Amino acid sequence: MKKTEGGVTAAKGFFAAAAAAGIKYKDRMDMAMLYSDVPCVAAGTFTTNVVKAAPVLWDQRLVAESDFAQAVVVNAGIANACTGKEGMDYCERTVEKAAEVLNIPSHAVFVASTGVIGNQLPIDRICAGVEALGKKLSDDLAGGHDAALAIMTTDTHEKEVAVQFEAEGGVVTVGGMCKGSGMIHPNMCTMLSFVTTDMAISKELLQEALSEDVKDTYNMVSVDGDTSTNDTCLVLANGKAGNKKVLEKNEDYNKFKQALNYVNENLAKMMAGDGEGATALFEVKVVHAEDKEQAVALSKSVVSSNLTKAAIYGHDANWGRILCALGYSGVQFDPEKVDLFFESEADRIQIMKDGVAANYSEEKATKILSQKEVRAIVDMKMGEASATAWGCDLTYDYVKINADYRS
Repeated sequence: MKKTEGGVTAAKGFFAAAAAAGIKYKDRMDMAMLYSDVPCVAAGTFTTNVVKAAPVLWDQRLVAESDFAQAVVVNAGIANACTGKEGMDYCERTVEKAAEVLNIPSHAVFVASTGVIGNQLPIDRICAGVEALGKKLSDDLAGGHDAALAIMTTDTHEKEVAVQFEAEGGVVTVGGMCKGSGMIHPNMCTMLSFVTTDMAISKELLQEALSEDVKDTYNMVSVDGDTSTNDTCLVLANGKAGNKKVLEKNEDYNKFKQALNYVNENLAKMMAGDGEGATALFEVKVVHAEDKEQAVALSKSVVSSNLTKAAIYGHDANWGRILCALGYSGVQFDPEKVDLFFESEADRIQIMKDGVAANYSEEKATKILSQKEVRAIVDMKMGEASATAWGCDLTYDYVKINADYRS
């Protein structure tokens, strides 16, 4: 597997475009379209929030019932959540317009929205945006890059990645883009993620691979403890790589899972590091837990702790907050056996040994915690399982951003 340039247009046969539809923002692109020139099999995972936005309900039905997909229409600025029948009608009108513009069936079009909850979409502007997007579709890397920019809300930068690997019969590419900065907490986040691949693979195996992978990637991200109404991750596979179609869990399937994991994990980490107001990516790795379930619970508990996140912002090695967060995770363990390390590109230091403070330099610890990417390694000394979660520090700017989000 090797990293390659681009995002959603890196794989063969995928086109993308962005347009300024004036949905909320006055000075930027706020709609994107993703399109395959041949039908794709599709897989999806969605928010676990009981309150689901209209596009989530629409896409869940398509993933379950439609034999193929070919396009996704995305808008930023308005979430189309808590909008009742009118919101569902606007999904249908958006899809019908895209089907008309692209000359494909309406059941082959996904929709996705992100932004303010409770507002109705300006459907005339949405439909005009779809018209504009259809005319601008491009299969070059710039088209995918523009689409990644257009789906942002409070994100400070676009998020895209792509990789390639050798499969039987051809080179397969997996590329993706996502947006996510706030209202991010397992399971899934206020995130929209779109992954494309030219691999030939069955719909069933594609869905299985995605469903398994989100557990270790997007579901391990927390910025602020709020699970969104709009979380959506879609994967489209159009088969244009020319590989022998994957119909069983063979070597090529395993290679695809590794590539999918690389794309999803990198997108997840980009979202965590770009949390609203954040100055640092905060990674928590729990090792030597009794089982994977325990390791996941422990790492999520630490990465979601507001007190710990505030300490990371202050570059303060306040290890008691981490031990406290482990303690309320729901996992039973012996506090007097836990070791804790901090590391970054600056260095590595042991902060806690057997549940009490180690002999360490506060000055060195502060230097380590002052980097853009900071990692806490927690050794539970209970077994062989491990898990990694990602988040960010908690800053004054997080409150400022969310205090006036609707204005």
